[in-house]
Amino acid sequence: MAESTIGVTFRETMTGGFALGESDPREGERKGRADGTMLALHANVAIPDLDRFISDPEHLGELSGSIEFGPFGGRIPGANGVFNLFSPSDAPKMKLMVYELGFEHEGKQYYLAGRKEVRDDPGFDVLSDTTTLYTTLHEGTDRTGPVAGAGVLSLGMGDLAALTRTIRVTGTRSRREQAAALASFDRFFVGELWDTHLGKALSPVRWWRWLLRTVFNRA
Repeated sequence: MAESTIGVTFRETMTGGFALGESDPREGERKGRADGTMLALHANVAIPDLDRFISDPEHLGELSGSIEFGPFGGRIPGANGVFNLFSPSDAPKMKLMVYELGFEHEGKQYYLAGRKEVRDDPGFDVLSDTTTLYTTLHEGTDRTGPVAGAGVLSLGMGDLAALTRTIRVTGTRSRREQAAALASFDRFFVGELWDTHLGKALSPVRWWRWLLRTVFNRA
């Protein structure tokens, strides 16, 4: 019998102002909030093989889920999702968290493309970097299609706490393996943030403890 691979799954919901007819996420977010038009991305992330995911320079996982958007009539299931965690970008010292999901509305294909930009800007911005998703909606089946709308989705502190409670380890046979896999994922996540944000004024140990307590909700 083939040995199963060890993976990680979690769920994440991001919501924000969103406007059709806009191409700039910040302007779409401003207009969407002014008009009371919000979009939510309900993302189910799966990393089937944690070791391969960590060694892959693009850190590619799987994404499924749905979008919730009033002008489109409510909640719509998605398909053909893409997820990357701390993948390289064209900009120096910036890594990306990529969330992309295709869906169909009234017989037409759309593609929601979002990215979190993780970089060391002035100020202590690690939480905003990991919770702010700049999003564009494209016609067609990928992000090369014409832009139909834009906005900024975010993960509130309550949503962040909820996310940490959904993290599950798959393919393990014991609690010891589960703990080891979770520790491996934590080290990867914390290490990537250390690499981009340089730990700011915190020592590596204090940085690790702060992230585990604040981001992962673990002591």
